[in-house]
Amino acid sequence: MHRLIASSRYLVLLAIFGSFLLATTLFIYGTVASAEVVLKVMDGQYYDAKKLLLRCIDLIDLFLLATVFYLIALGFYELFIDDSIPLPKWLEIHTFDDLKVKLLGVVITVLGVTLLGQVATWNGQTQLLQSGGSIALVIAALSYYLKGKK
Repeated sequence: MHRLIASSRYLVLLAIFGSFLLATTLFIYGTVASAEVVLKVMDGQYYDAKKLLLRCIDLIDLFLLATVFYLIALGFYELFIDDSIPLPKWLEIHTFDDLKVKLLGVVITVLGVTLLGQVATWNGQTQLLQSGGSIALVIAALSYYLKGKK
C-alpha cells in the first residue's frame, strides 16, 4: 500500500501534461494572431486605433493566461516530480505557497490588463466605475494576501 500511495504522485503528470498542452496551444495561437494583426496593419486594414489597441491588449491578456497555465505545469512538476530542474531563481517553486504567489502575481496582472482594455474601449455608456472598482477590490485583496505571504 505504501508503494501505491508513493507512486500515486505521478497522477499529477496528467495535470502537468494538460496544463503544458494548453499553455503551448495558447502561445502558438497568440503568436499566429499577433502576426495576423501585424500583417493587417501593414496592409492598411486597421484604420481605427482603438480597435487595434483593443486587439493588442486582448493578445497580451492571452499570453498572460498562457503563462498561468505554464506556471501551473511547471509548478506541479517541481512540487510532485522533480524540483532539481535548472531554472532561474525567480521561477523556482518549492512549496504550494511559492506556486500561489507566482500565480496570484500573474492573476493581478491579467486583471490590470483587463481593466486597461475596458478603459481603452470605454464608450461613455457602460458602468466603468463599477467594473473598475470590482477589479480594484480584487487586486487589493490579492495584494494584501501576497503581502502577508512575504
